[in-house]
Amino acid sequence: MASASLAPLAMFPSHIKASANLHRLASPLPTSSRSSPQRRHSDGFNLSAGKHSRELTETEAAKWRIKVSFFPSFLKKKSPEDLKDELLEAIAPLDRGSESSFEDQERVDEIARELEAVNPTKEPLKSNYLNGKWELLYTTSRFILQLQRPKILRPFGKIYQAINTDSLRAQNMETWPYFNQVTADLVPLNSRRVAVRFDRFKIGGLIPIKAPERASGELEITYLDEEIRVSRGDKGNLFILKMVDPAYRVPN
Repeated sequence: MASASLAPLAMFPSHIKASANLHRLASPLPTSSRSSPQRRHSDGFNLSAGKHSRELTETEAAKWRIKVSFFPSFLKKKSPEDLKDELLEAIAPLDRGSESSFEDQERVDEIARELEAVNPTKEPLKSNYLNGKWELLYTTSRFILQLQRPKILRPFGKIYQAINTDSLRAQNMETWPYFNQVTADLVPLNSRRVAVRFDRFKIGGLIPIKAPERASGELEITYLDEEIRVSRGDKGNLFILKMVDPAYRVPN
């Protein structure tokens, strides 16, 4: 979710080349008429050379046609499935983003933007795909990743986010070792963007604490299908999540 909206979790071509000999092959034949056999020999040589040059040209042309035949594969627009596979492959070794370099983040953002451009769900807040429990796979939010802490003190279990559009409720959940939770009300700003107003924290999943009024943010859902969700926060952070439980209900 948005950095503010997920943040409380922390509290918890090549050209055809002509033969170099073509200019010689095309030169005029000798005009001497002393020997017709010699003339016939010259004529025979010239015809053979002409045939050879045609073979070279046809061979090179065939190579060129092969090269051209590959162009459509480069120009072909990638499908959402191809882009999702590429995105998941790119984030797989990044430990939810905590091991990502600046170059890694640029690469992931580039693929995410390609995926956003083919978003099949134009009004995600009206889609049943949004409902359920999502696992956070990647984020650029340093606060959620708790990069300011020693690695041993960071949350290293899975992090989930649940949304129910009928009740306009959301919930963020850490697992091992802290098990912090936070719930929030969602206020639609348009068909793909919401304001997030946190109302209650649970420290360790047990101790309830009322959220301060400043605990709020915004979230824009930029790609959504039944498997993958891409969101961007009000501070520019990127979030990539996968669906794990479409039947999950957020507590009131």
